[in-house]
Amino acid sequence: MKWITRHRPKIDRIACPWLIRRFVDKDAEIIYVPDDEVKMKAEALGAIPFDVPDVEFTHYGELCTFDYFLQKYKLDAPALQVLALIVRGADTDRHHLAEQASGLWAISAGLAHNIQDDYLLLEKGMMLYDALYSWAKFHRHEKHTQNPMEQLLLNVFHKFLKTKTGSKKKIPDWAKELREIIQDQIDTNLALSLKDISKDLDLNPAYLSREFSKYFEDLSFGEYIRKLRIEKALQLLDDPAYSLTDIAYLTGFSDQSHFTRIFKKHVGENPSTYRKKMQKSKPGTKS
Repeated sequence: MKWITRHRPKIDRIACPWLIRRFVDKDAEIIYVPDDEVKMKAEALGAIPFDVPDVEFTHYGELCTFDYFLQKYKLDAPALQVLALIVRGADTDRHHLAEQASGLWAISAGLAHNIQDDYLLLEKGMMLYDALYSWAKFHRHEKHTQNPMEQLLLNVFHKFLKTKTGSKKKIPDWAKELREIIQDQIDTNLALSLKDISKDLDLNPAYLSREFSKYFEDLSFGEYIRKLRIEKALQLLDDPAYSLTDIAYLTGFSDQSHFTRIFKKHVGENPSTYRKKMQKSKPGTKS
């Protein structure tokens, strides 16, 4: 089979070809083309497009294309499920999902920077995912420090540090500045990205993603932004001039169904039900 996707791959567009060749079709041909040529070339070459919008093999909600391949081909091996969490965390900038996600992103970004030929990049990436899969299957529970006494000392050391620093957590300047940036842009920049913000703060995006939850209500960047958008939606629901579709757009959700799903997750009921209860509770409104 032929598979086609966008050029200059980093995470999903290397991980998925690895998965295809190792578990779906060992002779699969992977084709990289410029973003705007994927669908046209797919039709011309009889190739299956992946990791682009509006095709079968793509992102769904908070899951990435790698997750869909696992579901589609019923690949449920435990090591692949571990790997999926790492790939998802790295590909969607949610590094809290797996502690290895930051490392995968760092190595992938470095490889893409050093290797300009996409097919050579895929070749090196295959080795990377072979190694990561072997770790997940055979070595996931091993510690690099094998000496029991050394491990005990390290545990005591880290526990002491956590106890000492946990009582008084000073908020760094970047966290204060980040809070201001989010508050300033949340209403106007619907595509607010931690990667873009990291440039303004002159911080490594992997570090920023890893440290974010410590200073923002123990939430990841994506969770925190969704929380703010739901809070804004609660205010807009009080105004009957706005339809649910309007509110979904104004709060940065891709469509009304996505808005409804996230709203229900946070509030416990659909926005339409919440709005009806609000209207009934207003003075002078018949119950």
